[in-house]
Amino acid sequence: MIKWLSHLFSTTKKEDNTDCMKKFLIIGLGNIGAEYVNTRHNIGFKIIDHLAKKESLSFDTVKFGMLAEYKFKGRTFFLLKPNTYMNLSGKAVKYWMDKENIPLENILVITDDLNISFGTIRIKPKGSDGGHNGLKNINLLLNTQNYARFRFGISDEFKKGKQVDYVLGDWDESEKIKLPERLEVASEIIKSFGTGGLENTMTTYNGK
Repeated sequence: MIKWLSHLFSTTKKEDNTDCMKKFLIIGLGNIGAEYVNTRHNIGFKIIDHLAKKESLSFDTVKFGMLAEYKFKGRTFFLLKPNTYMNLSGKAVKYWMDKENIPLENILVITDDLNISFGTIRIKPKGSDGGHNGLKNINLLLNTQNYARFRFGISDEFKKGKQVDYVLGDWDESEKIKLPERLEVASEIIKSFGTGGLENTMTTYNGK
């Protein structure tokens, strides 16, 4: 009898671990407030919003952010927009990782990147914060840099001393024309991350 119960508990634990591996936390970084909606720094929010709209998902106001749940090919994606402002993004990431018991390898952080040209995609399994305050806080609170990040290029077409104005500025007209196609690719990257894995996603989309 004891042996049978031991087998039951062992099986249950294994199933729980399997369920955890099918859950993914996708974090789009940005700042809350109407004045930030269309800014370059909010591309993380914009990508999350695009996928949610495409799949007819709704967001709920939750602790540390807005959250939508997306079911796709047996996986559950938690699409998170932190409401902590960029500099405290780690609070939301850590809270929802712990709450949903999502392993580190199943999180993907979406952020803007000044160091690559507009619309260019760079997916990496780990790395430094690169001077990005959102990533800096996530690194601090998770106590690691070993999580996947999806960097969306916003280029560095600004004059000396105008970086903040540029990052917190709206897209220019040529960028607005190209954005819809880039957002569509970004949505596919999120799904690929959960279904095909990080390595396949990097191979397929990096540099595109």
